[in-house]
Amino acid sequence: MKKIGFLSFGHWTPSPQSQTRSAADTLLQSIELAVAAEQSGADGAYFRVHHFARQLASPFPLLAAVGARTSRIEIGTAVIDMRYENPLYMLEDAGAADLIAGGRLQLGISRGSPEQVIDGWKYFGYQPAEGETDADMGRRHAEIFLNMLRGEGFAEPNPQPMFPNPPGLLRLEPHSAALRERIWWGAGSNATAVWAAKLGMNLQSSTLKNDETGEAFHVQQAAQIRAYRAAWKEAGHTREPRVSVSRSVFALVDDRDRAYFGNARENEDQIGFIDPRTRAIFGRSYAAEPDVLIEQLRQDDAIAEADTVLLTVPNQLGVAYNAHVIEAILKHVAPALGWR
Repeated sequence: MKKIGFLSFGHWTPSPQSQTRSAADTLLQSIELAVAAEQSGADGAYFRVHHFARQLASPFPLLAAVGARTSRIEIGTAVIDMRYENPLYMLEDAGAADLIAGGRLQLGISRGSPEQVIDGWKYFGYQPAEGETDADMGRRHAEIFLNMLRGEGFAEPNPQPMFPNPPGLLRLEPHSAALRERIWWGAGSNATAVWAAKLGMNLQSSTLKNDETGEAFHVQQAAQIRAYRAAWKEAGHTREPRVSVSRSVFALVDDRDRAYFGNARENEDQIGFIDPRTRAIFGRSYAAEPDVLIEQLRQDDAIAEADTVLLTVPNQLGVAYNAHVIEAILKHVAPALGWR
């Protein structure tokens, strides 16, 4: 059994060919897609965060709105770039969104990926400390956030407060007690996956990682997941960790599917550079008739290792079509693979 969710980047463009032509379209359609996905039996609605782009950026209003409109589906991010975040303010936003959703928030965070502007985090008021890289800063922000999630008081109360205080040092409110176990780290390398395991975070591994061995993407990703699980066990955590992988998967079940994806050419891994020093490998997409798709997915080692699969959706094709994409996998592919 696997949990199956969708992952939306929330692209929008004013082009007449797009059904998502504004930020308002993206936000409102994201809510509607989460509602439709829950109705179809999907397990998760996840959203990517990119700044300075015509995509989803500020996740917590969206997560809270989805939480208020749904009752069962997991709601999450994949991922929030911690280089841009004030960990304490984020703690309040995350606590509020999780309480509105009734404890369904699955919050994916990371050190981030290349963005639309150079050093975008500096416009948000952040600079790496002396001797730090921007990635170090992102991980430092993440550790502060994780420590605050424990809910321990740390701030000296005013002896003459406007409102009565509980005894002792004060913590930030609202506090969601169980959220700490639902934080995920988006790891781009084996080393950061191991680091995440030591800190007790779940693992999100997407369609992009550092090319560390030259092997096929799914083989490298499966090795990353195994290294993460070994580090988790070594750290002595008592709960079972969760691991997700993201894939572009399209079951060709009608003429629309064949028109959109029948001639898809991204059926092999791609190699590129996410910065001048880092060679990366991008995982292939899958688009085929259900019987062929089932056999292709059986050969994906990383999917076999994970407990959660996030289906990346082409959100600019509209809510109805994306709901169809998700439902087609749930109906025609997942049962044969033992995911349902």
